[in-house]
Amino acid sequence: MFAFWNMVGPYQGGMWKIRVELPDAYPYKSPSIGFINKIYHPNVDEMSGSVCLDVINQTWSPMFDLVNVFEVFLPQLLLYPNPSDPLNGEAAALMMRDRSTYDLRVKEYCEKYAKPEDAGAKPEEKSSSDEELSEDEYGSEDEQVAGKADP
Repeated sequence: MFAFWNMVGPYQGGMWKIRVELPDAYPYKSPSIGFINKIYHPNVDEMSGSVCLDVINQTWSPMFDLVNVFEVFLPQLLLYPNPSDPLNGEAAALMMRDRSTYDLRVKEYCEKYAKPEDAGAKPEEKSSSDEELSEDEYGSEDEQVAGKADP
């Protein structure tokens, strides 16, 4: 699972489940990375979730590791899409033609497909103390109006 809660930009608040396949020759050969839940991005194939990222696909080095993928490469991909090398031609064209509409579409996808439950996160369970009301949250029957309010 991969979350972008603190990221600025249209992907902020999204949470995605990421598919990572390590080849037998890893770390000498790059991993295969893909989004499992849908994301609207020029460099991500909308149907398969495959990622087109030069650093993973072409310039991979054994010095990189999965921490780099999750903490650097994927956040950079989301912050700085490359519409000139698209896997999603529609997203690339929209981004180049009308950035504000592109950002709105990204946010729509985040709201529709990138909620914690879409990424397989379990909703947080409330503890019994969370369900109890504090004295401030409910009124006491002993309380009575002391007088009438001024008009």
